[in-house]
Amino acid sequence: MPILLSLLAAVAYGLSDFNGGIFSRRGGAWAVSLVAQIAGASLVLLLTLVTDGSPTRGDLAWALVAGLGNGFGTAFLYRGLSSGRMGVVAPVSAVGSVLVPVVVGVTTGERPAQLVWLGILLAVPAIWLVSREPTDGAAPGGSGLLDGVLAGLGFGTLFAALAQIPEEAGFLPLALNQVVAGVAIVAVAMALRRDWVPRNRYALGGIASGALGALATGAFMVATQGGYLTVTSVVTSLYPAFTVLLAATVLREHIHRAQAVGLALCACAVALVAAG
Repeated sequence: MPILLSLLAAVAYGLSDFNGGIFSRRGGAWAVSLVAQIAGASLVLLLTLVTDGSPTRGDLAWALVAGLGNGFGTAFLYRGLSSGRMGVVAPVSAVGSVLVPVVVGVTTGERPAQLVWLGILLAVPAIWLVSREPTDGAAPGGSGLLDGVLAGLGFGTLFAALAQIPEEAGFLPLALNQVVAGVAIVAVAMALRRDWVPRNRYALGGIASGALGALATGAFMVATQGGYLTVTSVVTSLYPAFTVLLAATVLREHIHRAQAVGLALCACAVALVAAG
């Protein structure tokens, strides 16, 4: 079940990013992202009305940490993408989101089977290849590399912090995570002097991304409550593969050779993790 929930999270994250990418072109990346966080938080708050849960102060503290990681990861990802270094920012941030929770999981005593470790080792280059876009040959560096590292640390912190929240806490910590993420996005946008205010109907496209993102984050949180963080985080972080597949099938975008290799490695990684 943890593997299936992690795959659900990966699919939902991939759909969320695909939808957000389309609407961000006209609605503004910061505005769409903010609307997504507000929509996701609202939906999860409604969910808390019909489900049980008794979060402790510690659970809410972990949710706060997760929200900060979520917000700052999103903010620096968008800043890096807006600089035109997508081929650097996207893969660096994606790999970072895997390494942080894997390190945390191993440090806290998780010891997956050897077959699972092989899947994890395959997943890292797979995520890099799938996320990477062809570049003009410019050396990867500057703010693009820094933003990718910061975004990866942010998303990795999100995954690692959510994994510390037990099942009996319910979904209120998840809602808090999304609210804090929205505040963090606004704070970073204001510091960078970016326009974060939704100004047209295209920004409302973030509602769908928020619903999908909330589903993904919730599925991941539940998956970590029944499985290893090292495993669930790796499977969930394969979400760029689904974004690429959607772009290829819906928008008819070309899948370049490196991405095709990455997709094949993603499939192998999931198979090995599941078999282990």
